[in-house]
Amino acid sequence: MKKCNRIAIDLAKNVFQICIVNPSNKVIEAKRLNRRDLSNYMANQPPSRVVMEACYSSHYWGRELTRLGHAVELIPPQFVKPFLRGNKNDRNDALAIAEAADRPNITRVPIKTIEQQDIQSLHRIRDRLVKQRTQLVNQLRGLLSEYGIVTGLGHKAMCKLLAQLSDSSDSRLTAVMKYQVNLCRLEHHELSHRIDESNQQMNEIARHNPLCQILMSLPGIGIINATALVASIGNGSEFRNSRELAVWLGLTPRQHASGDKSISLGITKRGNRYLRKQLIHGARAAVSRCKKRDDDLSLWANRLVARRGMNKACVAYASRLARLAWVLLQRNETYQPRYSN
Repeated sequence: MKKCNRIAIDLAKNVFQICIVNPSNKVIEAKRLNRRDLSNYMANQPPSRVVMEACYSSHYWGRELTRLGHAVELIPPQFVKPFLRGNKNDRNDALAIAEAADRPNITRVPIKTIEQQDIQSLHRIRDRLVKQRTQLVNQLRGLLSEYGIVTGLGHKAMCKLLAQLSDSSDSRLTAVMKYQVNLCRLEHHELSHRIDESNQQMNEIARHNPLCQILMSLPGIGIINATALVASIGNGSEFRNSRELAVWLGLTPRQHASGDKSISLGITKRGNRYLRKQLIHGARAAVSRCKKRDDDLSLWANRLVARRGMNKACVAYASRLARLAWVLLQRNETYQPRYSN
């Protein structure tokens, strides 16, 4: 494959830029293609090494071009930017992709399967619904407080209050506001129903996916975290070790070093923000239950809480979860707690 041409594609919605480089790194063709012409053009090309940025629609085109016999590679966009020369245009972008692909130490992004994209899309939709429901509840709390109506925290408390305000015998609101509250109650019910349906779908996926079953054996990883991890990393084979996964998730400290002086700062917060957030939420739930357990992982978490505080301990626990998840996926076995005493 090293002796064949290298085809760089700058992806877009309708117009694609093609840059073909020969084994001597000389550009032999550069052209623009419409979306409807790209598949036919690539089908007529000999098996080649195709490189693209890991961006909008890249996984779809990765699967399509792989099916046509090409060896497809996806490169993170931040690694392509340093190779851009001249003005920002499609032609120079495609050339930068071709040059970045020739660097041996740039990490590639694995192409997602249809199943992984389904799970990821389900997570994105569910996350949006949760945000919309939270926005609705927060707005209702603010508006109702102007009428002297205040309720306790939590989802159940708000549902109970909306049911009371919708009752015709309740006179705390005017007719205008009562009508709007009734509409908001219906909207809240619809959002909650759709979130519950998404949770049921995730539960069904996790129940039939062996990788999810392995991940859910870890304390702090449930249905949401397990399916999100599988959608993002699959079996984790693209990472050489467990630390690489923690680094990719942005859960390791930032380093500021010069000469013989090295300082560790806060976590890098690189990579998938949604996945990092969910892992930290799962770690927070697990750390809060470690006080009643005596396995090695729980004792380590308890000592960390006493020494560094709850918040830092949760982030460290999330990093440990990521590492353990990679190890279990590679060994294809479930988590078994260890007891030193």
